[in-house]
Amino acid sequence: MERVQFQQEQMLAELKDLVQKGLFTQNEIKQIMKKRTAYETALVRRVAKKNDFLRYAAYEMGLEALRRKRVERIKIPKGPPTISDYALVRRQFHIFERALKKFKSDIGLWIQYIQVAKKEGARSLVGRITARALQLFPNVPAFYILAASHELEYLSPSAARTLLQRGIRLNAESVEMWREYVKMEMGFVESMRRRWNVLGIIVEDKGKGKERERTSLDEEEVEQMEVDAAEPEGDESEAARREILSGAIVKSVISSAAKALPKPELFMSLHNVISKYPSPLSLRTSLLDHLHDLLQQILPHDAQAIKLTATRFLTPEVEGAELVDRLKEANETLSRAVKDAISNGRRETREEREALDALAQVYGEFINEWCRKDELDPSLKAYLLGSLHSLIQFSIDSEIPLSSLLSTHLALLTYFSTFISSGDVPLLPSPTKIVKLARKYTSLPAVRSSYHIWLARLEAEKRLLGPVGGKDGEVEKTWKEARANVSGEGVIEVWIWGVNVTGEDANKHGEVEESVKVLESLLGESLRMQDSSSWKTVHEKLLEHYASLVIKNTLDSSSEGSQVPKQLSQFIQRIKLSYIPTSRVWEHMFSLTSSLASSTDTNAVYPLLQLIRANWHALDISSSSLTYATWLLQNDRAKESVEVIKGALKALEGGERVEFETSWRKVLDKCSSGGQEDEDEQVEKDDVAIDVDVSASS
Repeated sequence: MERVQFQQEQMLAELKDLVQKGLFTQNEIKQIMKKRTAYETALVRRVAKKNDFLRYAAYEMGLEALRRKRVERIKIPKGPPTISDYALVRRQFHIFERALKKFKSDIGLWIQYIQVAKKEGARSLVGRITARALQLFPNVPAFYILAASHELEYLSPSAARTLLQRGIRLNAESVEMWREYVKMEMGFVESMRRRWNVLGIIVEDKGKGKERERTSLDEEEVEQMEVDAAEPEGDESEAARREILSGAIVKSVISSAAKALPKPELFMSLHNVISKYPSPLSLRTSLLDHLHDLLQQILPHDAQAIKLTATRFLTPEVEGAELVDRLKEANETLSRAVKDAISNGRRETREEREALDALAQVYGEFINEWCRKDELDPSLKAYLLGSLHSLIQFSIDSEIPLSSLLSTHLALLTYFSTFISSGDVPLLPSPTKIVKLARKYTSLPAVRSSYHIWLARLEAEKRLLGPVGGKDGEVEKTWKEARANVSGEGVIEVWIWGVNVTGEDANKHGEVEESVKVLESLLGESLRMQDSSSWKTVHEKLLEHYASLVIKNTLDSSSEGSQVPKQLSQFIQRIKLSYIPTSRVWEHMFSLTSSLASSTDTNAVYPLLQLIRANWHALDISSSSLTYATWLLQNDRAKESVEVIKGALKALEGGERVEFETSWRKVLDKCSSGGQEDEDEQVEKDDVAIDVDVSASS
């Protein structure tokens, strides 16, 4: 408490000054002291929490905002600053400094401190904080960006450039760093252009039509260009200004970025920055041309790169006849890329097939995106649908049907037939023809195991065959056929397609019990397919959904809370005897059941958790013991928790035992810092740690 007393003494001068100025009354000062004492007491306890510091800082920010409003309202005459003018802001900084001593590795805390200092206009402090942060976290791009932004705000582009270059040397794989570097250089070009306009310096574009071949500059050349451009006269300064305004520095950065990080994500990020930056159209066009030239050189066959180039001119402001031309050009470019990939045989190896699938997926996304735009003309939608169908026919004729194209086509036909008037999309097939087409697509051997096409067919039949699912339960038959054919990726989505696995809004319609019955039927079906490679994944996921629905339904439907443990106990036994639960299933059930402690008596839940843990323990000693012991410790059963840990330590050996001990120590540390505890509770948790250490050493 001596530290709290010391902090209170430091407040006296500022509080006295606030009263003398008439900004706060004596009663308000007492309330401030009471609040601060509570916050200071929280900060000096044995295990302080970050949120305590943040709440304290937020309180001081609110107090300072109130002080400033009262200064404006009372209209205190200006004079030499007194202690209350800066003490509240200084206290905010002091709180953050104390927090950083406790949580030095918390990146978010550093960023919050920097933002508060910037908000208060503490220029030199921001510089010092970012410098300290960069020393501790040289591989965190956010600190370089914040530091560079701070330098730019105070008109120091050279310092900002140096910071970003240093950050890029250490984080060359960061798209964010390269994006901010390009943005900074574009800002520099714009600032130079405006400055020279104000000074009346006319920069003639003598090099029009004669673009420099070399677009990569080193740091010395950039600095020399800046020096030359700053000179008032001379041919060299004129040439330097022309180079800067034509984007030579920015192009150099783009070239360096493309060389260091040849990924489509980088090009997409830079494309967005350049497109949206408020710079002259000629400069923006020149930079985009350079970016896309590099893109075609470095990633000529990448699907995302091809899409970016194809859709480059489809900007929000394009409309009318120009939109029609641009859309057709983009569509032809993308469809031609897919056709070329099919025709040129780039599908023999696994990598080539994946590249072709990626191209098809990108084209499908493009068609889907534009066809669902409400403002797009119906004739253009019909054109895009026709183009997609033509490409599908080409792929089928080439004996390489692509599931992403087929599923996109079916999804759009279903969408238009269900939600759009038939007259809005010319030549739209009838629902019967769409269903027939869906069945044709799923019969193609090459895509018969793809979940995309089966889900598209299921949705089409569900929406177009009516609420009863067509004649003789056609949708149910299709769903069963899909489960029999789909394997690998997406198999779970197919199996749970017809089940309300969340249970949301289901009680109103009496659907939960029906969903439970369907899941039980699916679980039985999955047991009969144990020779399939997907059966374990399917069975496990179905059991998780089954447990979630049953436990939720038991709680919602039971009128007597005392019946819940009995019903759930019977359910746990049924899971064990009727199915093949994995360790993950028991873990899921433990999590679901332990959450009941908040809605029912903990003593009633305890036997259920014991039962689940016993079954789980047979499959995974480490995880089951750690999870169960943690729950016991959090629910005032520390002695039982110790016994569980001791038993696990005896059963485990070698590296598994060491890993278990480390995990348990983390649990104890977390429990100790989870909130304010009385002395007896803390002593009990310390005894747990001592008992475990003794057990481990023995």
